[in-house]
This record gives sequence, C-alpha cells and structure tokens, in this order.
Amino acid sequence: MPDLSQGAHGDDADAAAVNALRSAVMRLSRRLKHQRVDESLSPTEMSVLGTLARCGSATPGELARKEHVQPPSMTRIVALLEAKGLVRLEPHPDDRRQKVVSQTERAEAMLEESRRKRNAWLASLAEGLDEDEWAKLRAAAPVLEKLAHL
Repeated sequence: MPDLSQGAHGDDADAAAVNALRSAVMRLSRRLKHQRVDESLSPTEMSVLGTLARCGSATPGELARKEHVQPPSMTRIVALLEAKGLVRLEPHPDDRRQKVVSQTERAEAMLEESRRKRNAWLASLAEGLDEDEWAKLRAAAPVLEKLAHL
C-alpha cells in the first residue's frame, strides 16, 4: 500500500488520483446536501437521523461517538430532533441513568423522501454518462462504499 500522506513518498499517479477523488467527493457531497427535503434540519441533524436509520437505536453517547461530536452537543441535537417529533427517548433497558434514542415513523418517512430526491437528482446527472463511464461507476461504487466505512 503506498504512503500517500507524504506526497513525495507515494506514486505520483496514486497521489493525483487521491487528490482528484477528495476534490470530487467534496464537491458532489456539497451539491447533494442542497437536495434536502426539510430545510429546517441541519446537515448534522440529518446525519444523526441517518445514523439511527442505519444502526438502530442508540444512547446519546453512542451517537456522539458515531457522529464525532462532543456529548453535550449531541444532547442538544437530540433535544431539537425530539422537539420536532423525529426521535423519541426511552429508558435504557439496563441502565436507568441513560436514555435510548430511536427515530420516529415521521423521521423514517422524511429520510425515505430525502433518499428518493437525492437519488433522482444524482440519476439525472448520471444520464450524461456513456456506457463505459457507467461501467466504471458501477465498479467504483463498492470501493467508495468501503472507503466511507473505514
């Protein structure tokens, strides 16, 4: 595995590919974030709902670790989401001092609509790809998914 963190030590072609990937992923991510269903939710709030959808119920502390935010920040985020009817807090089954955060049916529906809207937007962009580019995109998708979860 080449060491690309130092630039000069890695292969120039690999370093250029990593730079292009970073730049493209950041631009595409910013554009996707604008395809929101509910403008009243911050990107962080949407991310927390997405984490709950993927991982299931969690304590605020677990959510803070998964979202890379401080626990007091997550406590505020959860309170905002609860006030909007998107999450519910329930007693922890093993520790009465803690609560478990779960998404509501309203949050599930909103996330599904958001996914539908973003997928439609991305599909419309991809209509401009030729068959060779589509084949490369299909091959790259699992690799990008792996990178996203490392």
